[in-house]
Amino acid sequence: MNTLLALSLGMIVGLLMTRIMKKINLPNVTGYLIAGLIVGPYCLGIFNHENIEGLSIITEAALGFIAFSIGGEFKFSALKQLGAKIFVITLLEAVGASALVSTVLILTGFNPQLALVLGAIASATAPAATLMVVRQYKARGPVTSTLLPVVAIDDAVCLMLFSILSSVAKALGAKGEFSFYETIVKPLIEIAGSLIVGFAVGFVLAIATKVFLSRANRMSLVVTAVFLGVGLSELLGFSSLLFCMAIGAALANFSKVTDAVMEGTDRWTPPVFMLFFVISGAHFNFEVLKSVGIAGILYLVFRSAGKYFGAMLGCVFTKAEKNVRKYLGITLLPQAGVAIGMAQLSLTVVPDYGEQIRAVILCATLVYELVGPLLTKIVLTKAGEIKKV
Repeated sequence: MNTLLALSLGMIVGLLMTRIMKKINLPNVTGYLIAGLIVGPYCLGIFNHENIEGLSIITEAALGFIAFSIGGEFKFSALKQLGAKIFVITLLEAVGASALVSTVLILTGFNPQLALVLGAIASATAPAATLMVVRQYKARGPVTSTLLPVVAIDDAVCLMLFSILSSVAKALGAKGEFSFYETIVKPLIEIAGSLIVGFAVGFVLAIATKVFLSRANRMSLVVTAVFLGVGLSELLGFSSLLFCMAIGAALANFSKVTDAVMEGTDRWTPPVFMLFFVISGAHFNFEVLKSVGIAGILYLVFRSAGKYFGAMLGCVFTKAEKNVRKYLGITLLPQAGVAIGMAQLSLTVVPDYGEQIRAVILCATLVYELVGPLLTKIVLTKAGEIKKV
């Protein structure tokens, strides 16, 4: 079956699943992931391993647009109003999950290399599923306004933690000396470079919106900027998520037509996001569940606990509203692309434990991506930020 036919059938199943999800009151993103499972190589086989790998350009572009949309929420005026609390909450929820997972795994007898790398990956939160739920139900309120910048900044913290802890794990295996450049300097260059160059591209985009006035031309500008962000990130070794996030943030702060541009982008990106989640679902292999063992169970339980209590502690320190303290941590559970990418890197960082790490993360991704969006919808409804229909 050719790739375009496979994509069209995947989208048909995805659309049909949205009808079923509406009947049972679940988010569309859950339906897209289930659709991916159905058409994937481990079920109907409409998507095989070859065309899934060939579709990586769609997933990269979709992540770029997701990051761009999140960046559009980063208005300096709003961040100034939120203050330093966003950074405190993000640091504590990310470090909380990482520290708890690593500590528990070490105390239960697992090798420190495996524990440190899994702990680093535990800090990652997938913004895509969360953003889709917020968009679908038009969520608005204190929890949502705190959630979006937290999941955005989380990626920067996660990159830093992974770079540091994976370097420590690698050094433990080699019994060699730590490299200051690889452990500290390189992660800082990656984060700073992604933000600075991305912000520069976004500033140029904001100027361009004053020259190109039609809706079609502005949409073309956005697509060009996001493609440029993803492409330059790969070329320069930067984070495409942080890069595209910075593009969106610059546009939000230097253009007076940001709302119109973002509204236009929101109108045509849903099919791209649908494909992203269908393709993500097609990657899931239920056979993985057999190989995760106790490490996978501990990872699921203590990452969830670390996210929840870390976010709650951050909210207590920053005196956040009651609903934010109560519900924010639950919305931070989804985990997908970034975590899978780091798991893939673990094959070279700690080759002795890479396959086990990848199995744990793939299993966790399956659970979190299917359950996470539903939990996000439930808690945002309880917080009064999704209107009941």
